[in-house]
Amino acid sequence: MALFKLFSKEKKQALDQGLAKSKESFLGKLRRAVAGRSSVDADVLDELEEILISSDVGVQTTIAVIGRIEKRVARDKYVSTDELDKILKEEITALLEENTQPVAKTEEKSKPYVIMVVGVNGVGKTTTIGKLAYRFKQEGKSVMLGAADTFRAAAVDQLKIWARRVDVPIVEKGMQADPASVAFDTLNSAVAKGADVVLIDTAGRLHNKINLMNELSKIKQVMKKVISDAPHEVLLVLDGSTGQNAFEQAKQFTAATEVTALAITKLDGTAKGGVVIGISDQFKIPVHYIGVGERMEDLQDFNKKQFVESLFGQ
Repeated sequence: MALFKLFSKEKKQALDQGLAKSKESFLGKLRRAVAGRSSVDADVLDELEEILISSDVGVQTTIAVIGRIEKRVARDKYVSTDELDKILKEEITALLEENTQPVAKTEEKSKPYVIMVVGVNGVGKTTTIGKLAYRFKQEGKSVMLGAADTFRAAAVDQLKIWARRVDVPIVEKGMQADPASVAFDTLNSAVAKGADVVLIDTAGRLHNKINLMNELSKIKQVMKKVISDAPHEVLLVLDGSTGQNAFEQAKQFTAATEVTALAITKLDGTAKGGVVIGISDQFKIPVHYIGVGERMEDLQDFNKKQFVESLFGQ
C-alpha cells in the first residue's frame, strides 16, 4: 500500500543519513580500487565485482550489474573511472526497474485493505506495524491492529504499546490464543467499524517451516471467511543489518507462504545497505518500505532511483 508522493527534501535527507555508513564503506572501497587508473578495464571491473559482493548486493545481482557495465564499456570503447559511479547508478536503477512490478495505486485497493505481516522475531516486525499504522493514520485512514503473534507474550504486549502510542484499536486475546481466531475477530471488527486498513501481526518461527506454513495457511483461510480476497498483501519484514542472512530469511518465508511485498528495516547504523538491491532484484517481489531510522517517520516508501542515488552518489 505504498503511496506515490514526491520525494521530499526531508525524506531525502533522512535517507542519506540512514545510508551514510553503507555509502561511506562502498565509496571508500571504490576510490581505492580506481586510484591511479584512468579508464574502466577488466581489472577495475574485477575490483568492482568484489566490492559489490562485499557490500551485500549478492552474487547473482552483482554478476548482472557487472555484465551490464561490461556491455556499456564495450559499446563506448572508452569509459573513464570518473564516469564509473554515474554508470553504476544508471545500470543498477535500470536493473531494478526492469525486475519489479509497479505498485497498485491506493484508490484501486479494497476496503478494508488487509495486510498480513510476517517475519522472524527480532527483525523489527512489530515496530514496522506500529510505524505503518502511524503512516496510514496520518493519511487520514482508520487503522486496526490484530495481535496474531500469540507465540510470544512480548509480541502481544509490544503491539498493544504501539496501538496506544498511535491511538488505534487492537484486537488481542493474549498469549497462546489461536492466531487464526484473532485474525477472524479482527477482520469482523474492522468490517463492522468500517476500518480502512487492517494490519495482522503473525508469529515469526522458522525452526519448523511446516508448522509455520500450516499456521499462515490457516490464518489466510479464516480471513477469507470474512473477506473473500483477504489478505490483500503479505508483507515480509527483513532486517537489513543482517546482510546475507536476510536473503536466507526471504528464501524461507517465500517457500512457506506467498509473499507479495517486502519491508527492509534497520538500514541506519549498518554498512549493509546493498542488501536491498540484491533482495529487490533476486526475489522479484516489490520492496514497499525501508527503515532508515528510529522515528516513526523513518519508515519510507522504497524509491529505487533515490535509494541508488543516496547509496552510490558522490
